[in-house]
Amino acid sequence: MTNKITKLFGIKYPIIQAGMIWNSGWKLASAASNAGALGLIGAGSMYPDVLREHIQKCKQATDKPFGVNVPMLYPNIEEIMNIIVDEGVKIVFTSAGNPKTWTPWLKERGIIVVHVVSSVKFALKAQDAGVDAVVAEGFEAGGHNGREETTTLTLIPMVKEQLEIPLIAAGGIATGQIMLAVMILGADAVQVGSRFVASEESSAHQAFKKVVVDAKEGDTQLTLKELAPVRLIKNKFFLELQELYKKSPTVDDLKSLLGRARAKRGMFEGDLEDGELEIGQIAGLIHDIKPAAQIVKDMMQEFKTAKQNVSSL
Repeated sequence: MTNKITKLFGIKYPIIQAGMIWNSGWKLASAASNAGALGLIGAGSMYPDVLREHIQKCKQATDKPFGVNVPMLYPNIEEIMNIIVDEGVKIVFTSAGNPKTWTPWLKERGIIVVHVVSSVKFALKAQDAGVDAVVAEGFEAGGHNGREETTTLTLIPMVKEQLEIPLIAAGGIATGQIMLAVMILGADAVQVGSRFVASEESSAHQAFKKVVVDAKEGDTQLTLKELAPVRLIKNKFFLELQELYKKSPTVDDLKSLLGRARAKRGMFEGDLEDGELEIGQIAGLIHDIKPAAQIVKDMMQEFKTAKQNVSSL
């Protein structure tokens, strides 16, 4: 399958494995890339020396294109960017910041830049900044989310209407049928997060993976909008947050309860009670843990079957 995105990245299928904190190390990124998708290492959960190690191991594990996702709020951002250049990474997805800050610098060094947004406004700002493509992520997505609460179903056609560069859809995408749906709406590719969390190669704790496959509709909710909106599984920590909200907390009150490293405790260390368990609404449609290659294969087969079914309507 060839289109704007497969040509841009040099990949077989228009599927991007999202670069998620505590989930997307070199094992997952290389497995996704070897399967024909674009694998991304999630730099947001890595110290600079750890990121360098993951990039080097990924290069050893695959000869296919892969990239790095960089939240621009990262405190060591300059060191991270220099490591990416030093190690010869050719694709960078940026998020959580102004794309004008790093896009020109990266592109001057021959790097393809993609920026993640949650609204038409920021999609156009990313385009103006010179990025090569945009990921438009709907409200259904796991982890940190947009404040606009625009769903993927409405976000993708609204962004497509005004965008001139390639568009990647994200948020609530875990099957080939959904992939076809968002591509009909105007996307050139999909970015998939939650489905790859429940993969054998994901660096998430096995206990967290089990929570994901056991999740049902309604088990996640967006919270902490005063800090940075995040979609979480409703566990003990989440319920404590809801109790605090009943007292009209200040931002400092919320920060105090949140503390530090809750996402690591939950997703990476497997603390299912007091950790942050970030996952998308689509978890209710994920029922097993399987290899990344099988996820890609299944999605493409579902996509082809759905396409045939639609053409017969």
